Amino acid sequence: MVDRLTKEEIGAMLAQAPEWTLREDGGAIERRFVFDDFVAAFGFMTRVALLAEKADHHPEWSNVYNRVDITLTTHDADGLSARDAEMARAIDAAL
Repeated sequence: MVDRLTKEEIGAMLAQAPEWTLREDGGAIERRFVFDDFVAAFGFMTRVALLAEKADHHPEWSNVYNRVDITLTTHDADGLSARDAEMARAIDAAL
């Protein structure tokens, strides 16, 4: 079982990743990425897919043309965990 982050830890995570927002129910973080076109969006998704597979921590996401919406949560923790903070940092670095 993976430990769920406390409210204080979630606050610290969001301070380090200000582009991410806490989902209304507090159980996930979300971010929208906008690219020049579909090819750029899909390339980004490919990079993130490789990171996610390596980390064995897969995002919930959707793609519409040049937009990619990503939600991170840890189902084993029934909320946010350190794995989500690490994945958010890796995703941001993939830009």
